[in-house]
Amino acid sequence: MLKNTLSKYQALIITGVLLWIKSYIVYKFAFDLSIENSVQEFILLINPLSSVVFIIAFALFFSGKGRNIAILVLNFIATFVLFANMVYYRFFNDFITIPVLFQTSNMGDLGESITSLLYPYDFLLFIDIILMAVYFKVRKTDGPKVSSKKIGLTFAAGLILFIVNVGIAETERPQLLTRSFDREMLIKNIGAFNYHVYDAVIQSKAKAQRALADSSEIVDIENYVKADYRQPDPEKFGAAEGKNVVMISMESLQDFVINNEVEGKEITPFLNDLIEDEDTYYFPNFYHQTGQGKTSDSEFIVANSMYPLPSGAVFFTHSQNEYQAMPEILDQKDYYTASMHANNKSFWNRDIMYKSLGYDHFYSLKDYKVTPETSIGWGLKDEHFFEQSVGHMKEMPEPYFTKLITLTNHFPFSLEQEDELIPEWTSQDGTVNRYFTTARYTDESIKMFFDSLKNQGMYEDTVFVLYGDHYGISENHNAAMSKYLGKEITPFVSTQLQQVPLLIHIPGDGNGKVMETVGGQIDIRPTLLHLLGVDTKNTIHFGSDLFSKDRQDFAVLRDGSFITKNHVYTDGKCYDKESGEPVEKAQCEPYMEKAKKELDYSDRIIYGDLLRFFDPKSGQVKEEK
Repeated sequence: MLKNTLSKYQALIITGVLLWIKSYIVYKFAFDLSIENSVQEFILLINPLSSVVFIIAFALFFSGKGRNIAILVLNFIATFVLFANMVYYRFFNDFITIPVLFQTSNMGDLGESITSLLYPYDFLLFIDIILMAVYFKVRKTDGPKVSSKKIGLTFAAGLILFIVNVGIAETERPQLLTRSFDREMLIKNIGAFNYHVYDAVIQSKAKAQRALADSSEIVDIENYVKADYRQPDPEKFGAAEGKNVVMISMESLQDFVINNEVEGKEITPFLNDLIEDEDTYYFPNFYHQTGQGKTSDSEFIVANSMYPLPSGAVFFTHSQNEYQAMPEILDQKDYYTASMHANNKSFWNRDIMYKSLGYDHFYSLKDYKVTPETSIGWGLKDEHFFEQSVGHMKEMPEPYFTKLITLTNHFPFSLEQEDELIPEWTSQDGTVNRYFTTARYTDESIKMFFDSLKNQGMYEDTVFVLYGDHYGISENHNAAMSKYLGKEITPFVSTQLQQVPLLIHIPGDGNGKVMETVGGQIDIRPTLLHLLGVDTKNTIHFGSDLFSKDRQDFAVLRDGSFITKNHVYTDGKCYDKESGEPVEKAQCEPYMEKAKKELDYSDRIIYGDLLRFFDPKSGQVKEEK
């Protein structure tokens, strides 16, 4: 009987076994999943099984040649899911979510980034599908019809396998399915296919949240925000009132390059000099807090002083929400507000989202002259971007707020030899080697921009805010980074590498200094608004003024890690900042609830579009009609 069953369902069994094997191979060699013991290794091995059985069950609905086609199609879909995650992981060190899959308008602009992430052997993942297609053609086998009872039993077997899988995983990681912000944990324990089903359920739940939300949900959040409000430094409040604002989002620039060298050459000589300027406030303990939305997430955080979502990009998933963004607030203070980025206006859905944020104008690709000589990689070189942007700025009514987003220091960090101001590093990791040259190029471009503004008489009456938008070097390049930094990349060091530069330069201020306070991108909005003399008491925000004398040294990252004055909490462990060594978890516990609450509150605002129930003029919840 067993021999007969194996013969009848040979194609299904072979497909299932091969899909199981290649899933495990991808987990082991394409993803950097930390396996701490034999139980976790066993979970990793068995977690594709339930999905494989479910796929077989779906194929059983068909018979004859239809089943052969179903086997090939289902196998291709499952394999493509593995393939897409593998390629995505190489750059983002993360896994695809449902919202990311719908961000197809970005794909056409990725160009060189996508091709550089593909390896010839990647397509070996699909070879079994080709072989099975040949097998079906040669053998001309037809799958026998299967009763509804047997199909039901197959689904039941898949469900039992999933329950057993989750049960074992829960012994290793309690509350596994409530920790949806930790995608690596989910992939490691329930597998890629089950993770994507779980993600779809979470996304559907998020859609329902908005439909069911009401004004009562924002009351607790309002109370928390007002209780956590930090008074601005009276000496700094209004110190830059009425001045123009130039904000520079520095693509992929991490803080480890500041005051550092490669091959004896400074990586960021201009920024280093700017930090020493008496008019500059530099924040070395400042962190990016982005998620999957990367640059768009940093824009969202800075504009709204809220956290990005744990999955996807707010710019795509919630672009029609009501916000109390900085451009809108400044527009009400008679500022002309603009964003400047030499990329397609639809990339990251900016053309839609910017309207929700309250920008008066978006200077996109169509507003710039881009030629093969002036562009590389993702588009217009930073030097030419800044040069042309000055021309646009001269036409803006004052006072103006404009944000400029650089491009050249973007993966895969391409640069023509004629533009290289320092040599590439000489490790075996080309990505890291090139990163230093493009970072140096961006630094020089910013210097030229500052010089141009001075020559045009546009410098003195302007406040400059320069910040790194997100990491440039992911954990996939830890070997090269360990060599460069001269130390092992532990979870503690990896979290510290999420530091990005923040410089606030106020010409004529004269009191500039290095500010040691711990902060993140979420703190930029209240800090800048207070410098401009704008009261933020009546707005919903989670950041606090970086100049405030009673601010708390605190920054929480999107994955739940957080940093305080003396500790770093990441990957479930508490580390001493001075030694970098693990300490008792109790030393981080006073901040764990705050970190979790802020991420949760911010998510609830976005998912439920709760700001539609809040009046920023009165600082009160609107009365429902």
